[in-house]
Amino acid sequence: MSGRPARQDDAESAALRHKEELSRRIKEQKVVVDELSNLKKNRKVYKQQPNSNIFFLADRTEMLSQCKNTLDELKKEHQELENSEKTKIKK
Repeated sequence: MSGRPARQDDAESAALRHKEELSRRIKEQKVVVDELSNLKKNRKVYKQQPNSNIFFLADRTEMLSQCKNTLDELKKEHQELENSEKTKIKK
């Protein structure tokens, strides 16, 4: 036992899981952005409907833009998480 309350350990492990999940999603999004960037200009791609096995034809540049925006949001969230951890350590 570490001498910490169980709730604090649970909160720390939940924060760690969230951080790992966020890192995994960022890596996946980077791969998608890279793959879309490497396609020729006028190529069409398929986008999967959320929670479904249905795919729709989509424009590459539109999808690339959406993926970059998603990646930026994920990076921002990750940075905020890092900053909040640094603030906790300083206290």
